[in-house]
Amino acid sequence: MAFSIPPRPLGSRFTTLLHSYAQDDGLPFAAVLTEEQIQAAAVAEGANFGCGPDDVYTTAITLLGFIGQYLMGHKSCVAAVARIIVLRVALNLAPCSASTSAYCKARAKLPEAFLRRLTYEVGSQLEEQAPASWRWHDRRTLLVDGTKGTLADTPANQRIYPQSRSQRPGMGFPTIRLVVLLAFATAVLVGAAWGPWRGKETGETALFRQLLDQLRTGDVVVADRYYCSYFMIALLQARGVDAAFRLHQLRHYDFRRGRRLGHDDHVVEWLRPQRPTWMDEATYASMPETLTIRELRFRVAVPGCRSPEIVMATTLLDHHVYSADDIADVFHQRWHVELDLRSIKQSLGMEMLVCKTPAMVHKEIWAHLLGYNLVRKAAAQAAWERGLQPRQISFAGTAQSLAAFAGALIASDAQQRASIYQTLFIAIATHTVGDRPNRVEPRRLKRRIDKYPMLRQPRAQERAAILNGEA
Repeated sequence: MAFSIPPRPLGSRFTTLLHSYAQDDGLPFAAVLTEEQIQAAAVAEGANFGCGPDDVYTTAITLLGFIGQYLMGHKSCVAAVARIIVLRVALNLAPCSASTSAYCKARAKLPEAFLRRLTYEVGSQLEEQAPASWRWHDRRTLLVDGTKGTLADTPANQRIYPQSRSQRPGMGFPTIRLVVLLAFATAVLVGAAWGPWRGKETGETALFRQLLDQLRTGDVVVADRYYCSYFMIALLQARGVDAAFRLHQLRHYDFRRGRRLGHDDHVVEWLRPQRPTWMDEATYASMPETLTIRELRFRVAVPGCRSPEIVMATTLLDHHVYSADDIADVFHQRWHVELDLRSIKQSLGMEMLVCKTPAMVHKEIWAHLLGYNLVRKAAAQAAWERGLQPRQISFAGTAQSLAAFAGALIASDAQQRASIYQTLFIAIATHTVGDRPNRVEPRRLKRRIDKYPMLRQPRAQERAAILNGEA
């Protein structure tokens, strides 16, 4: 195919990826992710492939296609290859084959460590650069929660992530449990761990312990009561991290005891319980015999809330700096982690993962999470320019705006991109999240949707029954 305009080299560098997600010099948070950082990660993690002059699927293009599968509306490899063909044509290069074979082979070459490293670098660096006005008490505050997802029903996935025991063989889906660390200020992900839905040491607290290395001295961790245990708080304190947890329902409290700080607010000593089965004796011996914990209670007078009162356990002992209202407010903000998980699972489609092997499932998860962080970074850029908070910006609106502007950003030169970026950020900032305090919605469906009958035996048996005229 002949072109009248000299083709611009696509190269093996990562500028195309950066331009697609509004990353350029002169923009807010431009240092969060640079071409040099991605190239260094590719070399360090063994992801530097496709460097020949005629290679189509370089590391950069493969990564762009992989992330685009979860941000551009269609998850199929066919759609990913089609977008790469459009990219080449937009850059005056000869289109590549529409076959997905080469792309799938290149995608399999991307190391999981490479995707994980980029995800963490975007998240941690963006949160580090967040202004103090976005933070809670100018501290890095992290929200913790867990969720689950289902995988393609293949023998390989079933071996590592078995389905529920309540489901008959061939009638369920492999299930994975995921625990995330999400930043309060910018909503980016700074940690993720996953494992089987059932089995020894597969619970949320066990997965959270795998994320302790992602924490830094001075952090504040906010979580629901499932995480509130003596040893979890001790492990956090050993790293210089403060905790603000809802008190576990099995732990007794009595505000008539301890050092009184105010109404329903006191400091008490927790005694070290017996060694749990997951902890070795050496670690148990290193645990403090007591913990100094502040307990406080606040009442919720909003109609529709499930809990009329909430009791908190925290290591933020200074009530002059951290008032009871402050701690109640930050725990109320913990609800954001539920919304962030909804954005990951529903807006990006991670609720049902489609890869056929555990190795590719892990890469698929990191591709989702890297795409999520890149969208959050763009939302933070728009918020900064418009004087908003990042969480005031709609995640879905940001993702859809990036997808719509991607083609124009890739095909533009430097002068054109500067104008497009400004228009993009205005569009992103337009899609703000509605301020609906104390919103209450019944958990009921209005729309009646006709559904096919449920499978009662494995699909292969149902198919055979149809062919034999038995159905």
